[in-house]
Amino acid sequence: MNLIKLLDSMCPDTKSAEDKDRFYSRRDAFRQFGDFSKKVAMAAVPLGVLNAMPQVAKADTASLIGVLNYALTLEHLEYRYYQMGLDSGVIDAADRVIFQKIRDHELAHVKFLQEVIGNVLKGTAVAEPGFDFTAGGNFMPFTDYPTFLALSQAFEDTGVRAYKGQAANVKESDVVLTAALSIHSVEARHASMVRRLRTKKGQDTVKGWITNGSIGSLPAATAAIYAGEENLTHAGVNVSTATGIDAAAVSEGWDEPLSKDAVLGIASLFLAS
Repeated sequence: MNLIKLLDSMCPDTKSAEDKDRFYSRRDAFRQFGDFSKKVAMAAVPLGVLNAMPQVAKADTASLIGVLNYALTLEHLEYRYYQMGLDSGVIDAADRVIFQKIRDHELAHVKFLQEVIGNVLKGTAVAEPGFDFTAGGNFMPFTDYPTFLALSQAFEDTGVRAYKGQAANVKESDVVLTAALSIHSVEARHASMVRRLRTKKGQDTVKGWITNGSIGSLPAATAAIYAGEENLTHAGVNVSTATGIDAAAVSEGWDEPLSKDAVLGIASLFLAS
């Protein structure tokens, strides 16, 4: 099961000059953004996946629902942010196709998680909360495009680490784990695209992936999103010491997991009171 392939297979290509720009991942091998970010026919997303899902043991259901509702809250945040950005007119005309595609993916994730929680796990999907993307008047993402892009990068980088942080909590269900990691992969592509776009526009000098715990030119308030990314030790081995590879390069090889509490602390800044 590959969620990206499901998304790809359901909708026709959309091509534009901006689609033809290439933004590479840490593998230098992410496909052209237009190749995987197709407009999504929402109702069709869950069908092939949900039919393959096994019954989840009753004892595990509550924890799975909790994790998926946590993920759903993040997807609500991202979808609403991009929808409001598109509605506001703040996005440069040449870039709108990019954010339309990202918006469509986020909506796909929302619908997918709602289906899993409600129809497979027989739980109650969390409702979309109210959001204040100005964080109490500190940001103006819908009137200032560089701010919109900066928060977009922050949200996408948070999402990547958040999904990785919960992988162990859904590992008892292979298919739910695969679905979660497939969404994680899509979020990583979004993050790579936005980071490269900001650098292309001269707003930062970041790569398509995180180096150490660097926030680049993002506001200091985003430091929590990148805390811990400087980690070099995996499976008890300091990879830089063992291989002689530069520490910065080693840090770029992995996205570190972010705890649920840390993610909710970040997201809470943008919840309406």
